[in-house]
Amino acid sequence: MPAARAGAAPRQRRARRDPPPKKPRRRSDLLSRILVAIPLALATIIFIGVGGLPFQLFIIAAGLICMHECYRLLGAWRPVSVVGFAALAGMVFAARSGGQGGVLEVAVAAVPVTVLLVLLGEQPRPTVAIGGTLLGIYWVGLAFGHVELLRQLPHGNSVLIDVLVGTFVGDTAAYAGGRLFGRRQLAPRVSPGKTVEGLVCGMLGAILAVFIAGLYQTWLTQGDALLLGVAVAVIGPLGDLFESLVKRDAGAKDAGTLFGAHGGALDRLDAALFTVVAGYYIWLAVAH
Repeated sequence: MPAARAGAAPRQRRARRDPPPKKPRRRSDLLSRILVAIPLALATIIFIGVGGLPFQLFIIAAGLICMHECYRLLGAWRPVSVVGFAALAGMVFAARSGGQGGVLEVAVAAVPVTVLLVLLGEQPRPTVAIGGTLLGIYWVGLAFGHVELLRQLPHGNSVLIDVLVGTFVGDTAAYAGGRLFGRRQLAPRVSPGKTVEGLVCGMLGAILAVFIAGLYQTWLTQGDALLLGVAVAVIGPLGDLFESLVKRDAGAKDAGTLFGAHGGALDRLDAALFTVVAGYYIWLAVAH
């Protein structure tokens, strides 16, 4: 019997052990996302207000970073990066001096230049190299050209800010809504983390942000503000999903590491690359 009691003691001690500690809940990085965005937003607003050559150089610098990240994603395609970089800068400068026509001329001229350099470089997969080069030009370069085009329109600097604010508020609202209410995946094969609930929250956030901004701008009617807000709400998620498609095809989680855990510049501006273009054509139709 003493032996039995002695054997029971260790079992009792094992039974009284504290349960294993619970794993800490994953901390939301929403605050850090906002803290990263604030200085970038302030710098963007300042340069939009200054305009001219400083603004052009600012958006060219931002565009070249995005273009570099794009071509790094497409590295296996061996794009001709120098053509993309030159085309982006050319479209921004052409937007200032030649308007839509100038941007179109640069975009068209990039095609034969790309084909020529691919032929001279004896690429093993020339069609893929040409496609990758032009993807960067028409996805990233053309969008930054439209940034300058939009700013040239009447009240374009304010509309550009409205579009960007709506885009980033929508993106933040989608992230927060997905974390709080997300249940149903939006596009599980493309971006498993995005949810239908997050999409709805993001769209509402974008519409409200642009609409509220319009209340403080006497030249912007409520109808026009609502139109811009709806465009941003619809087009922004498409830009986000498009980048997710490219990253999935490239087998990458993020386009870059410029912002550490928050990815690269392309990850932060993916939606804006679409909304700025849409905002330009909507405002062009409304303002004229």
